[in-house]
Amino acid sequence: MYQWPDLTTLEILVAVADHGSLSAGARQIGVAQPNASRAISRLERRLGVVLLTRSTQGSVVTPKGLTIVEWARDVLAAGEKLMRGAEGLASTGMDSLVVVASQTVAEHLLPRWISQLRSVHEVHVDIRVANSETAVADIISGRAQLGFVEGPEVPKGLHHVTVTRDELVVVVPPLHEWASRTSPISRRELAETQLVTREVGSGTRTTLDRALGDQGPVRPLLELESNAAVRVAVLSGAGPTALSRLAVEDYLARDELVEVPVEGLRTERVLRAIWAGPRELARPASDLLAASRDPQSGARRTPLM
Repeated sequence: MYQWPDLTTLEILVAVADHGSLSAGARQIGVAQPNASRAISRLERRLGVVLLTRSTQGSVVTPKGLTIVEWARDVLAAGEKLMRGAEGLASTGMDSLVVVASQTVAEHLLPRWISQLRSVHEVHVDIRVANSETAVADIISGRAQLGFVEGPEVPKGLHHVTVTRDELVVVVPPLHEWASRTSPISRRELAETQLVTREVGSGTRTTLDRALGDQGPVRPLLELESNAAVRVAVLSGAGPTALSRLAVEDYLARDELVEVPVEGLRTERVLRAIWAGPRELARPASDLLAASRDPQSGARRTPLM
């Protein structure tokens, strides 16, 4: 029988990967750094894998640790689903809503929208995080009532509305050769460079392939299934990437990443809500859609289609 890892320790490990250091990860989880360090050490002994490279400059996740991080995300998501399901069973009479959202929306926008929803409607929300292609499939199949996607197109037969706009930016760590460039790189140079990138089917990958046009498609160095994993790989020096500005703006502000201008590259995109069935959504889905289009969320209003 396995000795199951502690979920809080997995949370700490994921937070270290997402926030770049042990101290930042511990703060995010609300755990003292010495306790977080001891917990990671116990996990390393249990798994037989070195998860962090420790130095006087701080602790960063090892390449093998990054693989464990991605598996840990699945474990934590399953644990959250269990707890949310239990909450739903315990909350007699509470409305429920199944929402599927692409990575960028789920990480950076959806929490605020759900907070606004719960301020006006007592509701249990089951959130599924998937790439845009899978999110569309979940809406078509009825597995989710409302979806949020970042892909450039929506299949016919689905209702959709733009909730906000976004753009991809090319970023590198400060020591990368592109960081000191005084002029933009070309689309051809970007297309000929192997990139750390999201997987095929994600809105980010589709948008970048289209932006490269006849110079593309992307040449992947690494294909990863979350924005956080891509970001960690780039911060570790794996290579350049193109990610949503929402996903990297804090790192740009702290000078941990550098934005690289690309001549002639147009990566603007719309983030949409999508749904099937009647044109008019019922509550609580309609309340969440209204929250996503609230001016405080940064959304730009456009007509329903």
